[in-house]
Amino acid sequence: MMFKSTLTPLFSILPAKPITPKLFHYRTISITNTFTPNPPSVRQNASSNTVTIPPPQLPPTSAYIHLPFCRKRCHYCDFPIVALGSSSNQTNDDDPRILNYVQLLCQEINATKLASNTNPPLKTVFFGGGTPSLVPPRLVYSVLEVLRLKFGLSSNAEISMEMDPGTFDAKKLKELIGLGVNRVSLGVQAFQQDLLKACGRAHGLEEVYEAIEIVGSCGVENWSMDLISSLPNQTPEMWEESLRLTVEAQPTHVSVYDLQVEQGTKFGILYTPGEFPLPSETQSADFYKMASRMLSDAGYNHYEISSYCKSGFECKHNLTYWKNKPFYGFGLGSASYVGGLRFSRPRKIKEYMGYVQNLENGLVDCRGNDPIDAKGMAMDVVMLSLRTARGLDLKSFREVYGGSLVFSLFKAYKPYVESGHVVCLDEHGTAVSADELNTALLDVDKIRQRLAYIRLSDPDGFLLSNELISLAFGVIAP
Repeated sequence: MMFKSTLTPLFSILPAKPITPKLFHYRTISITNTFTPNPPSVRQNASSNTVTIPPPQLPPTSAYIHLPFCRKRCHYCDFPIVALGSSSNQTNDDDPRILNYVQLLCQEINATKLASNTNPPLKTVFFGGGTPSLVPPRLVYSVLEVLRLKFGLSSNAEISMEMDPGTFDAKKLKELIGLGVNRVSLGVQAFQQDLLKACGRAHGLEEVYEAIEIVGSCGVENWSMDLISSLPNQTPEMWEESLRLTVEAQPTHVSVYDLQVEQGTKFGILYTPGEFPLPSETQSADFYKMASRMLSDAGYNHYEISSYCKSGFECKHNLTYWKNKPFYGFGLGSASYVGGLRFSRPRKIKEYMGYVQNLENGLVDCRGNDPIDAKGMAMDVVMLSLRTARGLDLKSFREVYGGSLVFSLFKAYKPYVESGHVVCLDEHGTAVSADELNTALLDVDKIRQRLAYIRLSDPDGFLLSNELISLAFGVIAP
């Protein structure tokens, strides 16, 4: 998995700027084969909320594949990438950097130990980057074939690929479709030439329209468009235009990311968050609300903080993340979640080469020896669930982590239920009023019987997700 760390959903407490909660508790694999240890497992907190370790996970049925190649590094990007140069063409058939990396990637997949003796076939594969569409189809085929031989590949697997305008034509896309790629994630980001140039994007507006036309002409029904808000000098009129043109292009999925300025990037050198020419936090929140309103009005379901889709077109691979299910990750800087442990690979090519060599020699144990941090797992479940429109499933959470913890969460969220930022639902999906919650808080059994889900409201609750998730963390591990 490679989360878009520079393009995070808007976790914001207005007007103050908070610290974004850490998404995951990762162990970092280095070429010396040591893990950065997690804090010791703690079973009970000061509030007497018992946090138990969940039962063993099923084997992963999803795999993230990192293909790090780009024509150039965008000004906001801090991903582990390999810049091929702006002159790189759409074929890149003989580029040794791509050939050698794909060979190394396949070696890593082959050397990976299976999660169990009974492994179901992969149901989702996601090629992320970087710009995976720069990789020749024949090399994509070699990766898919290694995955098929190693893990098996379901006949109806969702196989997604991130693609940038200007890096593919109809011939290449048809070849990829023939290999099994059935979902395209198109990195448009903006519909204004000046904004694309200001971001350091390798493509222009003309290539955006060409790419949309190619996707349509090739008959790709399941495709997504990526947009970025809060860019330098971006106005509400520009953002409205980008959203309107996105709706007109009729993708079945839209991902909307709010720019986060990262240290070490060109934007990190040039700009300070919240200061001109970047929008203020209030303006960023208005951008988020505009996206929620316009896309919802156009028939898109806002099923996750940054994700919208037509009915039935949720990204199945990303749902693996939001549902806290296990997944494999392969390639430079990618992360996996197997056996209840999260771990990431080196972000630099030389270190990654060493990691793969040690993996082949049996010197790397991705399972680790440290005890599982039950409280960290509970925090992951809460944070990931509250990103979604479905919210936190209280029954399953209670079964694993205990009813007293659920009760404490409700007590902490009571003021936000009253303010409308948090929504409680019964088993039929009907909202439970603040008065009903107050009554239920007098009796633990009533909470168990009456309340089935807890979620954040759209868009106001999502805009306060940083504060609300941090509040839950404080309940779980004070």
